[in-house]
Amino acid sequence: MEIVPSKRLQSLPPYLFIEIDRKKRRALAEGRDIINLGVGDPDQPTPSFIVQAMQKAAAVPANHRYPFDEGVPEFRREAAKFLKSRFSLDIDPQRELITTIGSKDGISHLPLAVVDPGDVVLVPQPGYPVYQSAALFAGAEPYIMPLKQENGYYPDLGAIPPQVARKARLMYLNYPNNPTAAVANRSFYEQAVAFAQRYDILIASDAAYCETYFSQRPMSMLEVDGAKDVTIEFHSLSKTFNMTGWRLGFAVGNAQAISALARLKTNMDSGQFNAVQWAGVEALANWEHPEVRAIRDMYRRRRDALVDGLNNKLGWQVKKPQATFYVWINCPKGIGSMDLVEKLLDEADVLTIPGIGFGSAGEGYIRAALTVDEQRIREAIDRISKVKF
Repeated sequence: MEIVPSKRLQSLPPYLFIEIDRKKRRALAEGRDIINLGVGDPDQPTPSFIVQAMQKAAAVPANHRYPFDEGVPEFRREAAKFLKSRFSLDIDPQRELITTIGSKDGISHLPLAVVDPGDVVLVPQPGYPVYQSAALFAGAEPYIMPLKQENGYYPDLGAIPPQVARKARLMYLNYPNNPTAAVANRSFYEQAVAFAQRYDILIASDAAYCETYFSQRPMSMLEVDGAKDVTIEFHSLSKTFNMTGWRLGFAVGNAQAISALARLKTNMDSGQFNAVQWAGVEALANWEHPEVRAIRDMYRRRRDALVDGLNNKLGWQVKKPQATFYVWINCPKGIGSMDLVEKLLDEADVLTIPGIGFGSAGEGYIRAALTVDEQRIREAIDRISKVKF
């Protein structure tokens, strides 16, 4: 019997990283020392106080049963307290917040809960590929909003044709942004909320990198007047607390959107292990813990090592990101992003991600993740400096 992939899978854009991944695996098999600046996965362990909370919770027999459908009540309450302390938001943890299995869970399933086939979903590019794939899986029509450097990596909402906006039911936004590292200001969020109110569009605000910043704290879209009426925001513990493998996050905002997502998830999964959520309680209750601040300080040092090295030693012109642990790098003139990534891997044993992998609007850039230590970053700079462009 031949198993044919579904039309949903066949509708996805080509996976452009296959050739890069193949070359990486071959290089590793050859024993080459690859400096991996590709994957956005923290290289440091989860803070010890969170691990200890998990160990304690895992030993409680009550946590071995099916999880609470919408999340452990204490986790939801602690998440609401965090939002009050961090953003001055007043959130009802019963109606306006649910636990998710990482933010990707909620982001990817949301279209199935609020979008019908044939509706339009507004998708930023370059951006997290899940936005487009989630829209396609729901039978929606993605409409690409290019994020251009000259516009601060904000979508030009005024350039969206009215006939498209009227068909749109969902718009993804992501700030601090992956991959560009742009941070949204209040003015843009106010424009986005006004746009959503005008066309009756739900905004899915991906705030996964909101706590990975280097100077001014990024704001939540929900801080804008009227935003809660048109917004569901996704927060993640993955990057903030080095908890990518733990798969824990939460969605907050419009009560009807939260209810729809919760109803969908009830039919799709059984929630996150309660012990993980109890560890999340400890994490959110201590979001200003010295071990957490140390994570940001570490990324700041790595950012400076990479950007200063690229600019001072190679003569490139790379802007220092103010948030995320990514650096968005212009390709040297005349070199495409896939070609540059292959050149750096082949000639310097340094792995990065091609911008075009985040959508056609990402062409002309590569992304480097700050997920190796400073010594390895300096070594990567030294290797790249010997490559002829």
